[in-house]
Amino acid sequence: MSKDVHFSFEDLKVYQRALDFTDFVYSLTATFPREELYGLRSQFNRAAVSIALNTAEGSGNSDLQFNRFLQMADDSLRECITCSTIAHRRSFISSEENQKVREMLLEIFKMIKSLQKYLKSKKEK
Repeated sequence: MSKDVHFSFEDLKVYQRALDFTDFVYSLTATFPREELYGLRSQFNRAAVSIALNTAEGSGNSDLQFNRFLQMADDSLRECITCSTIAHRRSFISSEENQKVREMLLEIFKMIKSLQKYLKSKKEK
């Protein structure tokens, strides 16, 4: 019988929310027009994935490095807002879907900023 392998970054709530968001974006972009397969659809998916990837990658580093990766996750979050706005303007997603994206990203944004504040406070001690 094998034991489940678990990594500490998987316990981070921001990481878990980023995975939930990625799942949501993949479902959302699956309905985009075929000609957007390598355009907005791909960009939106990659930006969503990047939030989780940067959170995971940075967590194993120093606090300073982790903060740098969290900033990259925040940058990807802003990219997702723009992708959602474009998708809504092009009528690929509804107003409600666009709002859901924004609500999910606001939650993740607040988590990232809280974690960055915590890391900064540790440094100042």
